[in-house]
Amino acid sequence: MHRALPAYAAAVLSILSAAPAMAAESPDQYPTRPIRFVIAQTPGSSIDAMGRVVAAKMSELLGEQLVVDNRTGAGGTIGGAIVAHAEPDGYTLFAAATASQVIGPQLYKKHVTYDPFKDFAPISMFAVTQNILVVNPKAPFRSVKELIAYARANPGKLNWANAGSGFQSHLAGELFTHMAGIKVLHVPYKGAGASLGSVISGESQVSLVPAPSVTGHLRAGRLRALAMGGKKRSPLLPELPTVGEAGVPGYVSSGWAGFIAPARTPKPIRDKVFNAVVKAMKDPQTNDAMTKLGAEPMATTDKEFAQVINEDWKAYGEAIRVSGITPN
Repeated sequence: MHRALPAYAAAVLSILSAAPAMAAESPDQYPTRPIRFVIAQTPGSSIDAMGRVVAAKMSELLGEQLVVDNRTGAGGTIGGAIVAHAEPDGYTLFAAATASQVIGPQLYKKHVTYDPFKDFAPISMFAVTQNILVVNPKAPFRSVKELIAYARANPGKLNWANAGSGFQSHLAGELFTHMAGIKVLHVPYKGAGASLGSVISGESQVSLVPAPSVTGHLRAGRLRALAMGGKKRSPLLPELPTVGEAGVPGYVSSGWAGFIAPARTPKPIRDKVFNAVVKAMKDPQTNDAMTKLGAEPMATTDKEFAQVINEDWKAYGEAIRVSGITPN
């Protein structure tokens, strides 16, 4: 037994001496093991569907699997906290979205354990999901101007559906009615499916929702689209005007999704992820799959991404203010 101790001690020393070498992996070697890909929404949600499409191609390009980890709750801030506090080594990435990065942190201030700006390093957006103004096909208005005229002639009688208080569809609708100067009844439902079902059935007449949640209904003729919420027309539905063009100047309300890493993640690692995003978004199959989901695939620089986050922080902050929601 005593003779075995030196061999045992040598083995332990060998393991301990190997640990620092593993921890000191060069950014040039990245990645050498699977990457945790945190998505702050439930499986089947639009960001989850888009994230899985991108993750599949990114895994192929990087040579290591991006393992999706759905961490929901508190408007995406639970998933955000996991990434913000993770080791900045490139092995934890965030499928950040409008809800988790600019809405949730402003609504759940007391529960947020990180700085939404200082604790993250944006890498690249991979999709824009414009909000679409949709109505029941039997509604007596076929344009934004006709909708506004109807609402003014019938104050408080128009049911405007949303997926729930504080959701993107709620804030987009609140901002629209505020800027258009109309009074409607904003009706919260339990999720996007229920809110869209209410417009399809005629229980509600209008909603302003992210494109991925509604494209199937538009193709089937269950809903009619009046306008898009982006700064410019969407290549997915180029015949549709923007809300700004159609009657509410200055209105912009869109969603997006992108790769974000913990702050202090080495730039060579972030560059590798960025280059993979660029290649993934140019891949015809990935591009087609994203388009079918109602997303506009893209890649942006980290600075462009940071600018979008800053602009949307202000825009959705204003929407939260006019909605009257009290952050908690």
